[in-house]
Amino acid sequence: MQIEKPYLMFIGDVHDQLAAKTAAGIVDWRRDWCVGQLRLPGCKADLGLEDIGIEEGRARGARTMVVGVVNAGGVLPEHWVRSIVEALEAGMDIASGLHKRLEDVPEIAEAARRHGRQLHDVRIPSQTFATGKGTKRSGMRLLAVGTDCSVGKKYTALALEKEMRAQGFDADFRATGQTGIFISGRGVAVDAVVADFISGAAEWLTPDAAPDHWDVVEGQGSLFHPSFAGVTLGLLHGSQPDAFVVCHEPTRKTMRGVAHPLPTIRQVIDLTVACGRLTNPRIQCVGICVNTQALGEAEAKAYLAEIAAAEGLPATDPVRFGTAEIVRRLKAVFG
Repeated sequence: MQIEKPYLMFIGDVHDQLAAKTAAGIVDWRRDWCVGQLRLPGCKADLGLEDIGIEEGRARGARTMVVGVVNAGGVLPEHWVRSIVEALEAGMDIASGLHKRLEDVPEIAEAARRHGRQLHDVRIPSQTFATGKGTKRSGMRLLAVGTDCSVGKKYTALALEKEMRAQGFDADFRATGQTGIFISGRGVAVDAVVADFISGAAEWLTPDAAPDHWDVVEGQGSLFHPSFAGVTLGLLHGSQPDAFVVCHEPTRKTMRGVAHPLPTIRQVIDLTVACGRLTNPRIQCVGICVNTQALGEAEAKAYLAEIAAAEGLPATDPVRFGTAEIVRRLKAVFG
């Protein structure tokens, strides 16, 4: 899949900032690829880009309009179809991270054929996978796990990869969701893989490697989330991590989209170790990454210090304060 750059970021009329997290992630890590944002009336998200229309986006050189939103079920609202068709008519390709295939919308498919444009369904794997085998592979792996979905696992993995490289590690980010694939240019959206093959997909994504090579794997969902625990468990077994980092958002009382309370960080550590030992008996936690965006700096530092003391592990906000301490811990434990 070759997605042409630069991008016009389409976020429709999403109801909150989290619903635009795919687009926001691309902007945060690949801002120079983005010419502007296209929002419909009533949109409650803002990427911090200039609001422009389709014609202006094309005039600025946009080659692809990215549908950079997430929603329950990955559906494509009918009233967004007109904007997508207009972008195709203006000469842009379309790339989407939704579960709904662009080709399955007749108006979009017909417009793409008529104008010779490409439709990229990033979330739909073109690769076929075997079932997971659980056989130990060479190389090292680190997985980001979470107390909930949408708590910063992708940002944590990207920040860790960057810091690991800075400290001399041979490390590569491995994308397991649509945003990560847009950012890295490779990966597999594991939530679109048939359940029996999720662990196999994770094995394919993190194959045998040099003994000192680290795959830094983007996590998905939470072992405690009633909607997504199956995906999380398959990814855990297939990636067979040597190390993991727990990601957390401290202001939530219930898990996103359901009424279940958040587990504690300790509960996540214990369950991840218990489940992860199936495919890697030496699995261990090396740190905690907290999204402190809703906290003031002093409050955030105090909260992180409290967690670090309670768990005996380095705790940080990977975006706000970096991940150097966790990487030093990783080096001390694994050499």
